[in-house]
Amino acid sequence: MLSRFCRLLAIVLISSLVAVQVPVELHAQVPTPNAQELDQLLAPVALYPDSLLAQITTASTNPQEILDVDNWLANNPNLKGAQLTDAAQQQGFDPAFIALVNFPDVLQMMADNIDDYAAIGQAVMSNQAAVSDSIQRLRAQAYAAGTLRSNGQQTVEVQQGPQPIYSIQPANPDVVYVPEYDPAMVYVAPGMGSIVGTSLISFGVGIGIGALIASNQPWGWGGWGWNWGHGIYYNHSIWGGWHGGYRPPRVWYRPRPIIWRNRPGYGGNWRYRPPNYRPPRPARPRPVRPPATRPPGARPPYNRPPGTRPPGTRPPSTRPPTTRPPNQRPPNQRPPKNGNRPGIPATPGVPRPQPQPTQPQQPTQPQQQRPPQQQRPPQQPRPPQQQRPANQRPPQSQRPSPPSGNPQPQPR
Repeated sequence: MLSRFCRLLAIVLISSLVAVQVPVELHAQVPTPNAQELDQLLAPVALYPDSLLAQITTASTNPQEILDVDNWLANNPNLKGAQLTDAAQQQGFDPAFIALVNFPDVLQMMADNIDDYAAIGQAVMSNQAAVSDSIQRLRAQAYAAGTLRSNGQQTVEVQQGPQPIYSIQPANPDVVYVPEYDPAMVYVAPGMGSIVGTSLISFGVGIGIGALIASNQPWGWGGWGWNWGHGIYYNHSIWGGWHGGYRPPRVWYRPRPIIWRNRPGYGGNWRYRPPNYRPPRPARPRPVRPPATRPPGARPPYNRPPGTRPPGTRPPSTRPPTTRPPNQRPPNQRPPKNGNRPGIPATPGVPRPQPQPTQPQQPTQPQQQRPPQQQRPPQQPRPPQQQRPANQRPPQSQRPSPPSGNPQPQPR
């Protein structure tokens, strides 16, 4: 019995150790891409400015943090500028991610194509020189095609030497513009009658980084870039990996194999465009609504002019107001047969007393409400019914009028 319990305990311990080692083993099993595969992976970002590209490539070395930072940004949409970077630093993110939180569209693009950027990170950790050579090959092709040129958003410099080096810097050092292009079109020369090469690259809204450049933090933008031929420099020194960086609370990323034929450049053919291909690039920023409009997610207003009634109140009645007194019945309503007072039968030939009109009440009271009992006119005295014979009373028009005064009693 004891031996069986020991065997079960040993099996449980071995299974737990294997489960802990699975993420590390899966990450280690991802093969390092070759030169052609690196060109396919880096094609969507090779034409980015050097400082932004250095942060993207180093951030790719931690794919789990890409997903965590992207989710964190989605849960904190109101943080901007210095408040955003300070909050990211308090979360313990690596310096490259603290710099990239000001570019949420770029992080969203990386999260949507997490397997591609995990492979880029694997290549950066194994051989930075191969990644640098791939970026320079792609830029040389775009420059030869006429699509990579200086403009109002960026400055392209070509340093001559044994191998030309293409450097891309922001035209304004305080503002970074993220280029948007289709990798299947920018690396090949346009044919006759095609679109002009320089128009194949567009730019979104610039991101101001002037305050971040002046910061002395290790994630400041002034300390990032590519030292072409030597690797990535971070904080003005060669980047050699993170030391004691971000520790995710829960590891849930699992690398998947990359299907290389489902992207431009497969087999060296940049004109190849796979079916239903969507280039991984940042989405254009949406126009900001003016403050006077309703907030996002609110219900659309009703088709009525604004300010007619406060929200949440009952709409007014569409019936026209009545002008008749409250006690007056509608013309089509017949009065009850027993008169105004219940319990007293109607007498033929005796006119019923008509109530005197009263002042109309306030509109807030119900219109069919009768006046209080004390406001009714007094009833005329009637003789008891048992003192006069039934059905022998003459009509009121033939009855003699009573003599004036009090008559004297006659002696018997």
